[in-house]
Amino acid sequence: MIRIDLDDLPPRLGRALAALTDTEEVVLVRGGAVVARLSAEVAAKAPAAPVGEAEMAEVMEHFGSIIEDEF
Repeated sequence: MIRIDLDDLPPRLGRALAALTDTEEVVLVRGGAVVARLSAEVAAKAPAAPVGEAEMAEVMEHFGSIIEDEF
């Protein structure tokens, strides 16, 4: 499998490929002949796990200590 980072492509091409939906297809053509067809597969984003009270308290405590250190 070949992997291409969209950041390595020209901006216009990268934006076009990033905007593909899962029903769209890219056709690569050279000299009028179809060389390849690429189907987009859009991965579903997993819902974020809810943050529990204990984790939130720890984050707020850490945040508070950073603020106190700065001021």
